[in-house]
Amino acid sequence: MAAAIVVIGGVVYSRVHAQNAPTPSRNRQTTGALPVVGARAEVSDVGVYLTGLGTVTALKTVTVRTRVDGELVKVAFKEGQLVHERGVLAEIDPRPFQVQLEQAEGQAAKDTSALNNARVDLRRYQALTEQDAVPKQQLDTQVALVQQLESTLKSDDAQIASAKLNLTYAHIESPATGRIGLRLVDPGNIVHASDQNGLAVITQRQPITVVFTIAQDRLPDVLKPLHAGKTLPVDAYDREIKTRLGSGQLTAVDSQIDPTTGTIKLKATFPNDPETLFPNQFVNARLRVDTIAHAIVIPTAAVQRGPQNTFVYVVSGNGTVQSRTITIAFDENDRSVVTKGLSADEIVVTDGADRLQPGSHVSVKVAEPESPHAP
Repeated sequence: MAAAIVVIGGVVYSRVHAQNAPTPSRNRQTTGALPVVGARAEVSDVGVYLTGLGTVTALKTVTVRTRVDGELVKVAFKEGQLVHERGVLAEIDPRPFQVQLEQAEGQAAKDTSALNNARVDLRRYQALTEQDAVPKQQLDTQVALVQQLESTLKSDDAQIASAKLNLTYAHIESPATGRIGLRLVDPGNIVHASDQNGLAVITQRQPITVVFTIAQDRLPDVLKPLHAGKTLPVDAYDREIKTRLGSGQLTAVDSQIDPTTGTIKLKATFPNDPETLFPNQFVNARLRVDTIAHAIVIPTAAVQRGPQNTFVYVVSGNGTVQSRTITIAFDENDRSVVTKGLSADEIVVTDGADRLQPGSHVSVKVAEPESPHAP
């Protein structure tokens, strides 16, 4: 009798305990929501870019050389200074050229006097010839002498002009406007017109150009808007494509493709104000060839790639997630442009998706949108 009472009591306790215990589904719905981070699908205009490694090239690079031989007596520029065209940069000892000028002027004065005397004799012989007082041959000789002295005087004039030109060349002027580099010759040295290194190098850095390459398969994307008369903007970035160094526009496309690399060269011009681009600097050039208006954009971290499709986890209004197959046009700066499968303002999971499956309950924290590295 006591054993029966114990059995009956155990059965009643088991049933009461089973009724009061929470079911697994109820526990998941209340306390088992998985914490995730999400982001809203945004609508924005997205540029289509082509990126290529490029080299900054000065619009003009001029080596300053002397055009006459002599001693360098003065340097009128500071290294790294901005110089202007026709500004004086250096001075060669002008005294030898001044002496040459005075010699040429003295010789010209002497020959001028001889010519004047020959012309007086010529007029005298012409008058005597009419009177048959002198032979015709003597008159012809005097005419030839006058012509000879006239030619000599022309040569003297050329010598004077040459001496004046050398005297001008003794003052070395800047052939272009730009930034001058380090001085290659110190005052006191004898410089020659045949020197290979010159005195300094001037580079024009405002404006400046960038030569970069793209794959030949992307050439139609460039030529189509160019032929339509559009201006294609180009941005120059550092090696990590994080810091923008300057903005310009495409100015030239090379006339042929390089068969060894399958690429083609493009040239862009930048105002370069301030001077953040330097000649021979390596940069990443980003050429915008198109703009997709009102595109659906999500963080690339939300994109999941399966063996058969590309999908995202979309958070529904009841706190559950569902798998949604999407079509991506391209990825750009940690952002993905979605062309199919997603609408604006829908929330997609960006962090914690590895623990999810369709129907999972989540507690989502929506992250604030971050500005992309590049526009």
